[in-house]
Amino acid sequence: MKQVALITGGTRGIGLGIARQLALKGFDLALNGIRPEEKIHGILEELRRTVPEGSGQNITDSSAGKGTDIIYCRGNIAVSGDRNRVWGQVLEHFDRLNLLVNNAGMAPRERRDILEATEESYQEVMDVNLKGPYFLTQKIAGHMIQQKQKHPEFRAAIVNISSVSATLVSVNRGEYCISKAGMGMMTRLFAVRLGEYDIPVYEVRPGVALTDMTSGVKKKYDRMIEEGLTLQKRWALPSDVGRAVASLALGELSYSTGQVIMVDGGMTIGRL
Repeated sequence: MKQVALITGGTRGIGLGIARQLALKGFDLALNGIRPEEKIHGILEELRRTVPEGSGQNITDSSAGKGTDIIYCRGNIAVSGDRNRVWGQVLEHFDRLNLLVNNAGMAPRERRDILEATEESYQEVMDVNLKGPYFLTQKIAGHMIQQKQKHPEFRAAIVNISSVSATLVSVNRGEYCISKAGMGMMTRLFAVRLGEYDIPVYEVRPGVALTDMTSGVKKKYDRMIEEGLTLQKRWALPSDVGRAVASLALGELSYSTGQVIMVDGGMTIGRL
């Protein structure tokens, strides 16, 4: 039986990079997002045509039963009713979940110095980046515990996509930094709570990633990367993060629960 992953924010940017890699590794996918399904039809069809590596089929073989089973679960994970509906869709279609990837996130709609930031911006960012993942994980962890108790061989894991902003300060987007720092603690909390059930919980921290979220500051970071911001002189790509998550999902770091996996090209290594 194929493993099933739920990826929040899974139809664009880093989330899509994760989805592509997990599909290649043989996972069926529930993808969450907020756009109408007709807007992402092409993405969903591309993923459905993906044939897992080593299957002996052409990677774009679209014949029945040979690709990836994909469902789209539209909803804002910051909203309790939407979270419940998304989870209900996953259970109705797959009846199980092996992997939760908390990837959905947002930057402030307007970057403001912390001396001028608004309560409205702070609340919106924290709801999407931290409250939503926290309570979605709470709900799904209960299911994973039940599955492990019934079937000890059942493989389950949780991966939280954070950011180097969990530790690196940007005073013009303080709410984002605080939300990602909070996700680091959330990872450790759930790792401790779920340890007795052998359900590992990880945090993946991308560096400066080339996505639509960073498109407005591309020239700035192009220059900074060239000047030595990262040891490897390029942007992080969604596929870089996807490969890291796939390794965790396959159990290749099964004895490393609660740990932070850096995908930042050496950006956060202290240098003199």
